[in-house]
Amino acid sequence: MSDADLAPHSITVDRYLEAIYYIAAEGEVVRPGQLSAWLAVSAPTVSEALRRLARDGWIDVAPDRSVALTAAGERVAASIVRRHRVLERWLVDVLGFDWAAADTEAERIATTVSDEVINRIDVSMGTPTTCPHGNAIPGRTPAYGPLVPIGDLTPGVRARVRRISEMGEHEGEHLLQLLAGYGIGEDCAVVVTGRDASGTTLHADGGDVHLPTMASRTVWVEPESVPA
Repeated sequence: MSDADLAPHSITVDRYLEAIYYIAAEGEVVRPGQLSAWLAVSAPTVSEALRRLARDGWIDVAPDRSVALTAAGERVAASIVRRHRVLERWLVDVLGFDWAAADTEAERIATTVSDEVINRIDVSMGTPTTCPHGNAIPGRTPAYGPLVPIGDLTPGVRARVRRISEMGEHEGEHLLQLLAGYGIGEDCAVVVTGRDASGTTLHADGGDVHLPTMASRTVWVEPESVPA
């Protein structure tokens, strides 16, 4: 099926394609239950939406009910994600929003800005490789090296915060605001000082902060070779 044969995509279609893209980018197998939680809709609603997306050529649904984007679905999803991440970068770097507010504002204005404006914003910033949360703008390669979740970082080893996963962002502004309150942002130096069943404690310039176990899986860091 060529792109010309595909049905026009609505805002609802875009929301599903974007969610599938985000979940898959985190290395997860995308399943209906995850989409139901991500989009805050019922299981029957997701099942019907996936049936239509598959019928219209945007996704493939395997016998085990796992979901994958088709080539056409991937192109549309990548375009949506690029738009959102370029806007986030602009809101933070040019307009001075913090990274929590930028995510919310980008979501609010993304559908109202033309492709031409997005392209000009992108070029005006020198075509950045990531959004302010460190997630790659589709088609670009971030400058950082191999990353690990901060929950796996060896205590006492200094590291740089490079990425907040989309899973973390999706939990809402709370995690981003918590990190920002302790001065933890893109390229911030941190050291894990403790870990227990409830989560990970880390030290940054703004002091010590305890991240619950789930949150500590969404903050990705690049370890430095010299222990703190």
